[in-house]
Amino acid sequence: MNQTAEKMPAYAGVYNRYIKRALDILLAAAALVILWPVYLVIALLIAVEDGFPVLYRAERGGYQGKTFRICKFRTMVKNADRIGGGTTSFRDPRITKIGNFLRKTKLDEIPQFGQVLLGRMSLVGPRPELLQYVRAYQGEELDILKVRPGITDYSSVEFVNLDEIVGMENADEMYEKLVLKKKNVLRIQYAHTVSLKTDICILFKTAAVVLDKIVGFVFRRQHR
Repeated sequence: MNQTAEKMPAYAGVYNRYIKRALDILLAAAALVILWPVYLVIALLIAVEDGFPVLYRAERGGYQGKTFRICKFRTMVKNADRIGGGTTSFRDPRITKIGNFLRKTKLDEIPQFGQVLLGRMSLVGPRPELLQYVRAYQGEELDILKVRPGITDYSSVEFVNLDEIVGMENADEMYEKLVLKKKNVLRIQYAHTVSLKTDICILFKTAAVVLDKIVGFVFRRQHR
């Protein structure tokens, strides 16, 4: 029996099945209480610059293979998906002025705290992917769907400058060629090592990366 327990994959453990969800509820609820004034300010800025809607919603592959609609503050012009591809290119002209700031500071992601509270996402977990890629998962990639998708994960830290990696042209093609498989490896790694220690480590790394991006954004603005 002990041997069976030792071989149990991390995603099937008690932490992922019960403890992680309880922590998500507590932390997401606290974040929503603290951040609601920020939500209102951001929503107003988006509406003033580019009108409504202020939120961007799109289908993604979710926990146990169930589809859900991810929710972010809108950072691009209306109908951006119809104008260009699904991957944001470097200096993408579809990005609004306030959208550029939100992306650099990762504030566009904070509406997802509500989705964490509803159980569709987790604070930490594989970043939810486009359905066309999720449907192509095979082998160990299917393990990605055995943990809730998250607001941040290993790939969020590794590919924080994703737009620069995919470049200015053929962003979708470059994403598939240079990034997708590497992201899936990191997603699998998370599913196989999910634990409180792993989540805390990723949260601290994410905080450091976001702080660095904010400082860099402010510094560049001051020296223009």
